[in-house]
Amino acid sequence: MGHLYIYMDFLFSVNIIALLFSFFVVGALLGAAFSKSIRERLVEFLHLEQLLLVRSIHNPILKPGTNPWTAEAVMNPAAAVLGGRTHLIYRAIGMDGVSRLGYASSPDGITFDKRLPYPVYVAQKPRNLPGHAMHHRPGEDKRYSPILYPSGGSWGGCEDPRMVVIEGRVYVTFNMFDGWDFIRVAAISIAEEDFLSGQFWKWDGPHLLSEPKQVHKNWVIFPEKINGKYAILHSVVPKIDIAYRDSIEDIGTAEPFITSWAGSRSDLPAREDAWDSFIRGAGPPPIRTDKGWLLLYHAIDEHDPGRYKLGAMLLDLNDPTNILYHSAAPILSPDERYENHGKPGIVYACGAVVRPSTTLVTGDTLYVYYGGADKVICVATTPMNSFLEALIAGSQPVLATITPAQTT
Repeated sequence: MGHLYIYMDFLFSVNIIALLFSFFVVGALLGAAFSKSIRERLVEFLHLEQLLLVRSIHNPILKPGTNPWTAEAVMNPAAAVLGGRTHLIYRAIGMDGVSRLGYASSPDGITFDKRLPYPVYVAQKPRNLPGHAMHHRPGEDKRYSPILYPSGGSWGGCEDPRMVVIEGRVYVTFNMFDGWDFIRVAAISIAEEDFLSGQFWKWDGPHLLSEPKQVHKNWVIFPEKINGKYAILHSVVPKIDIAYRDSIEDIGTAEPFITSWAGSRSDLPAREDAWDSFIRGAGPPPIRTDKGWLLLYHAIDEHDPGRYKLGAMLLDLNDPTNILYHSAAPILSPDERYENHGKPGIVYACGAVVRPSTTLVTGDTLYVYYGGADKVICVATTPMNSFLEALIAGSQPVLATITPAQTT
């Protein structure tokens, strides 16, 4: 028996050596078969795959409703997690062409089992607000025209909300639109307990943030104070610009309006050799991570015009004007039918939240809420940790500051 055991040990050792040798040979052959450039492209491809958001099979998660104020479109939702539920404040366009803010909430971030049948905020005579003295031109038509404002357009109201919760208070920024000679950024706020109990008549505001006689959109508030002040990101290009204020409510009265670059993004030169040739503006408010502020943004590729795509960048936690990493490819593109049936080629994100995963394997999950084709509301997700790792590993060179002087 002893000789038999010795023989079996010998055979086992031989098999192990043969197996290790085969691994070595296969590894050598693969190394010879794949050049360095191909291996680098494979790694880059894997990083890009991890950057792609995965659409929910339930999309669209919200569609235009039967109420007149939601009949034309529901789109571009703000998002926040409070009390274990995901809350959306979304833009709804009615049969009269006016944009109002609606509300829905979900226990899991996908299925929205609560949707109020009435708007939670309606803009009232924005031209009469303090700090604005403009009036309609004589004979100006203020009626809704489906021809002039097709597929998600409107001639007035509250457009494209973004939402954050700071120190027990919910803040919503949006575009106050009252005709093309009045497009300003405004903010409203409400106590968190009033928000959760549905007492939406207690909104404070609106407070105009941007200067009069200028056109501004897509301003977002950071979800926490920085150095004791509210931080408002009001420009991504020509460069990251952030305004700091002691109070949101006092902007335009005790504190000055926020001065931002007032040029047209379309007049800036295209970024060369980049998918985001023309960066339009911020998407949802930044999300704090241990690797930096995660900022999603909208951009257009000059080689694929007419299609809004979503990108990502990481900003320095201490100095958010400093871009640390920048996605080498879009994380979401308008490729599905519901992203083209309406105004073609639109994915437009205004809300993003992080929720604990239902499994212990993937960790936290990033949920991105966006409007598809200026008609419906959708959601796409990704594991947060692998997304950030892929963003860092496959990052393009940091964006260079674009100045109007570069325009040709």
